[in-house]
Amino acid sequence: MFPTFDGHNDILLRLHTHPEKREAIWLTGEAAGHLDLPRMQKGGFAAGFFAIYIPSPMSHDAPDYMAAMENPPFALPLGSLITEAEAMPVAMSMARQLLWMQRASNGQFKLCATTAEIRDSLKTGTIAGIMHMEGAEAIDANLDNLYAFHAMGLRSLGPVWSRPTIFGHGVPFAFPSGPNTGDGLTDAGKRLIRACNDLGIMIDLSHLNEAGFNDVAKLSDAPLVATHSNAHAITPSSRNLTDRQLQMIRDSKGMVGLNFATSFLRRDGKQSADMGWEDVLAHLDHLLEILGEDHLGFGSDFDGATLPKGIGDVTGLPALQQAILDHGYGEALMRKLCFDNWLALLDRTWRV
Repeated sequence: MFPTFDGHNDILLRLHTHPEKREAIWLTGEAAGHLDLPRMQKGGFAAGFFAIYIPSPMSHDAPDYMAAMENPPFALPLGSLITEAEAMPVAMSMARQLLWMQRASNGQFKLCATTAEIRDSLKTGTIAGIMHMEGAEAIDANLDNLYAFHAMGLRSLGPVWSRPTIFGHGVPFAFPSGPNTGDGLTDAGKRLIRACNDLGIMIDLSHLNEAGFNDVAKLSDAPLVATHSNAHAITPSSRNLTDRQLQMIRDSKGMVGLNFATSFLRRDGKQSADMGWEDVLAHLDHLLEILGEDHLGFGSDFDGATLPKGIGDVTGLPALQQAILDHGYGEALMRKLCFDNWLALLDRTWRV
């Protein structure tokens, strides 16, 4: 079993939604969700990005997203823009939960802000956590909150989830569809990218539309990164990356995290977990062909998506590794995919 560095998870949303159960969710396990401390240790989860994400308000007339994604084609409407005033309490709640996870773990989990801290954690068997924002709703146009969260440990940020922000536009949940779905970054979004570069905050492109992706590529002096995205050539979802985007990421010495979400893996676009390894390995093959072996890792979307039954939860990481080895890839490449590539990417990106 190889220790795994994971590009994306949503356990903070579970903790925010059920704070009264947080000891069970994190420390002892509740036989629910994809992550908790004991299962992460069992599955070899060694480091990862922990997402602060602002959920959309529920509406009585909202569509049944799960049912729609079982019956492609689909193009699902997105929620409207969420203001900083609405987002900030939720973002702070999730940041507090992440800090609590460290305190409650008795030295088994550490919030890390440098690659030196991650390397030290790997040596001691401590799980390394990185604070990430999936959608910048909690960041104000003046960017004051960006500096505040950076001081708290924020080291990775996606300007948008799928709905719009004051910084740019995300791709909708649509299949089949491409990523060319709207306008690029706003003026505030361009300021955000420059500030992230100055601070050494990694910029995540996974939910950004094509025009926004192009704008980041023009503006940013850092490697291009998509923490949890797959190959559009295999599964034509709006959330997946075209070969042109993959080539731009490769040329910037950037990184892609292979997303475990079934709707972005299955060639038919369905969300069903009833699938084998064939489509997972097809994405892996294609991403390696375009990106090369130094620019690909894993970006699970644990606790934020439906996973293939062969993975199930974080304890399925060894089964995924074995499927890749059985497919013909060697142990040296596995070490890069599982951990080394993410750490090397952060060495090229962070300025702390």
